[in-house]
Amino acid sequence: MKPGRSLVSPDLFDRLVSRIVKERNTDRELAARIMDQALAFLGACACNHGTPLSPSPTVDIGWHTFLLHTKDYAEFCGQVAGRFLHHVPADENVERRDPAEVSRTTMEAIEAAGFVVDHELWDIGRRLCSQCFNGCADDPPPDPPPKDPKRR
Repeated sequence: MKPGRSLVSPDLFDRLVSRIVKERNTDRELAARIMDQALAFLGACACNHGTPLSPSPTVDIGWHTFLLHTKDYAEFCGQVAGRFLHHVPADENVERRDPAEVSRTTMEAIEAAGFVVDHELWDIGRRLCSQCFNGCADDPPPDPPPKDPKRR
């Protein structure tokens, strides 16, 4: 299993962590854990073709932070996923899923993608993100069409 931070350069990781420290007035260790899990989450989203995955409110802080660095984020998406990983906030018209089930499914996807899961940051009881409350998700691409056995 590898850390999420392995997906970006040490310089970019440090810049993202520094922004969390500054904007959230948190210690550097927690900010680094948040960013690491946001990157692991995005790594899992890169290979997800099923139900959209959602970060915990705490991990979502890292995703929002990365989104603010638009050039770096777009480059990351192209390199890691081969496509842009869209951030889809939920609104009142979107069916809500059980937060515990969403958390479990997302952590399983992160582990299946080969990343370490920091279980404490996926605790659905922590509500540090004031914007989403488990309402953000990735927008996975549709499954590729089945291959026609007659075509080669």
